[in-house]
Amino acid sequence: MPQLARIVSARLAQALATAALLATLCFGFVQALPGDLALRVAAARVGDERLTPEMADRIRREEGLDRPLIVQYGLWMATLARGDLGRSLVSGKPVTQELAYHAKFTLQLGLIGWLLSYALALPLGVWAGMRSGGMVDRATDALAVTLASLPSFLVGIGLITLFALTLRWLPPAGFRTANHMVLPACTLALSLIAFSIPVIRNAVCEVRQAFFMTYARVKGMSPAAAFRHHGIRNAAIPVVTFAALQFAFVIDGFVVIETLFNYPGLGELLVKALIARDVPVIMGAGLLIGFAFALVSLMADLARLWLDPRGLAEWLP
Repeated sequence: MPQLARIVSARLAQALATAALLATLCFGFVQALPGDLALRVAAARVGDERLTPEMADRIRREEGLDRPLIVQYGLWMATLARGDLGRSLVSGKPVTQELAYHAKFTLQLGLIGWLLSYALALPLGVWAGMRSGGMVDRATDALAVTLASLPSFLVGIGLITLFALTLRWLPPAGFRTANHMVLPACTLALSLIAFSIPVIRNAVCEVRQAFFMTYARVKGMSPAAAFRHHGIRNAAIPVVTFAALQFAFVIDGFVVIETLFNYPGLGELLVKALIARDVPVIMGAGLLIGFAFALVSLMADLARLWLDPRGLAEWLP
């Protein structure tokens, strides 16, 4: 459809603009932090013990950190226009190489944790919605409230204490084998289902009360059959949108979980880059995160449009 192609093109342009704006904000925030940026970069390169003022001055001149901020920003934008994100101030490696290496770990962990969360949340949410007010509904509500009130790092510490330190079934941190991904993925999944279960449950309850469901039951269909034939597609619309936003949040880099489990994803990269004031890496990560979030949002809109083609009217001017 020509209209849909124009809309997708406009959304992609908005995604690029959003990503560039986010990277610009990252640049401004890092520059506003107190302290000498060149000194922090030098300390990250050689360590605090070998750090000297002369070394910081040399890095300041070599990397152009003594230039006005507007010039530094303009040079980065000019480099970006050529399709290059520059090089890390600490490692000297291309920023694209650093981001690609760490992003694959975040994507793996995020995808596994996200799929695991919906493998648990979908049956529980649908079951609670089909029997609203019953024992299962009250139990899942209590579970969601409990998990939502617990910080993710506390959930992770509990899993480490039980399965790594007490039972010794799984490694506590790091990443060398697939077993190292189990605890962070479970921590992520438990953090996500705290919010996805109520969304699924409410979507099912709303569809069950719709007129077309009442009409289907009047024709003689059982509640389960009516929901299976007429309700699933309608209930999936808000669930798909929410699930996509959750996945976008995950691929942004789950900083707390990755730091807790010493997992080499984007979250760990960003923490190290912020400590070292590695501006090109921070700006490149901001660009990647902003574009990824907008792209996932676009995919959610397309999925919602496939489920309900009438929504195309909302996109047209």
